[in-house]
Order: sequence, then structure tokens, then C-alpha cells
Amino acid sequence: MKRPSYATDKVLKQFIKNALEEDIQDGDHSTLSTIPKDLEQSAKLLVKENCILAGVELAEIIFKTFDKDLKVETYIKDGEVAKTGDIAFIVTGSARSILSTERLVLNCMQRMSGIATLTHDWDSRLIGTKTKLLDTRKTTPNFRVCEKWAVAIGGGTNHRYGLYDMIMLKDNHIDYNGSITNAVKMAKDYVKKSKKKLKIEVETRNLEEVQEAINAKVDRIMLDNMDVATMKKAVKLINGSCESEASGGITRNQLKEIATTGVTYISVGALTHSAENIDLSLKAVM
Repeated sequence: MKRPSYATDKVLKQFIKNALEEDIQDGDHSTLSTIPKDLEQSAKLLVKENCILAGVELAEIIFKTFDKDLKVETYIKDGEVAKTGDIAFIVTGSARSILSTERLVLNCMQRMSGIATLTHDWDSRLIGTKTKLLDTRKTTPNFRVCEKWAVAIGGGTNHRYGLYDMIMLKDNHIDYNGSITNAVKMAKDYVKKSKKKLKIEVETRNLEEVQEAINAKVDRIMLDNMDVATMKKAVKLINGSCESEASGGITRNQLKEIATTGVTYISVGALTHSAENIDLSLKAVM
């Protein structure tokens, strides 16, 4: 699949640089002390449980960033089903380089594959509906690029990437301003003055706030922690005047029922904060 626009070469290389510096610092002494400088070897990425594989492209970027002479032969691509015992790729080149990058590659791929697998499972419950599954900003600091990329690989849709690419007026913004009307007016004035192309979303907690957000003419209305019956009424009120988003403590078993309300999106923080890592290993090829 095509790499998301936020996962730029610059962003990924900065992430990799920081991660390797954290791990290696003045040297991988286990490797430096036991592995000859000119030794060349191969290692295979072994899948140890069924999953939707993610992080393959990132793994190759990590290898090549550390050592441009490392070669990766890929057998399973990002987003494809991988089964226990499968070999996702084989990396060949400097044994020292393989060993020094092993843990970073595995940390990224295990986490990303867990998120992609969970996302694929949740998203499959929306097949046949027009509702899309969204992630949130509930991500691990300094690892957001990988986690949101994994959601996309798993078939989900990315919400805003950060605080900079969309205006979302949540309960605290609204409470500090006194009302949705005031908060939206200030946000629109800010967008006009700054000449930024930013959509405005408003979090609502009841039908009265939904109506106020409709009157304020926003781009998307979040229906926060509402039961299904209230969501149906809210979507009917909105009547296509803007996008709608169900959010707040949503479980896997609720997805299909929530989609029947006609909401445009369902956002789920659990995709990134509650996914379990997939068991993967990088094993020497002898």
C-alpha cells in the first residue's frame, strides 16, 4: 500500500535516528565484542502468530538508514495476512548491522502488526455500511507516525494527525468559552485571520449541543458517549448538513449497531492504546 503522507522520509529518518541513539549510544558492545567487522550473514523475520503484518516497509527503511548495503528480500507485504511459521523477509549483509538494528525493527513491527490486526478485525465489522473507522490521538509519544500508519495498513482511516491539522473543540474548549457558539465563532475568526485551511469539529454531549453545533455550521459534529437511540436522533437532526462522528468508550460488539445510526465515522482510541503486540522474531539463517 502507498505510504501515508505524514510518514515522510524526513519524519521517519528522525524517528529512526532518535530510536537508534537511545539504544546504541556509544556502541552495541555485545556485537562489537563478538562479531567480526567483515562478517556477512542473513536473518529471517519469523512470524510466530497469525496476524495482519505491518512495518515491513519501515523495517527496510531502518535497515537501509543504518547501513545502505543491507539487502531485504520481502515475501509478505504490509497489510497482508501472515500465519504462524511464515517468513516475512530475509535481510542480508553485515552481521553487525543486522544485530544492531534487530530490536528496533522488532519493536516497530510487533507493535504495528498488533495495531493493524486489531484494526482489521474491528473494521471488518463495518463491511456493508458507509461508516468509516477512525483512530485518535491516543498514541504513544514519539511513536505516533508508526501507530497511525499501522491503522491505515489495517484498513482503518486516520483522524487528524495532531493538533495542527484540524480544529477540534472539545468539552474543555467549549466550557472555557462558555458555549459552542462562542468557541466556534472564535475558531472561525482564527481560521480567517491566519488563512489556514482547517476543518472545525465540535464535541457534543447531548441533543441541545448538537443543535447548537448545527446552527454554528461546523464541518463535523462528534457525538460523545451517547447511547444508540440518542445517536439516531442526533444524526436525524444533522440531516447531512455536516459529517458526524460517534466516539467515547465504544466496544467492538457495538460497531455494527452504531453504524446503523448513519454516522459518518466511529472513532476508537483502543485501536492504538489497547492493541497487543504480535510475536515476531528475527532469526539467523544458518
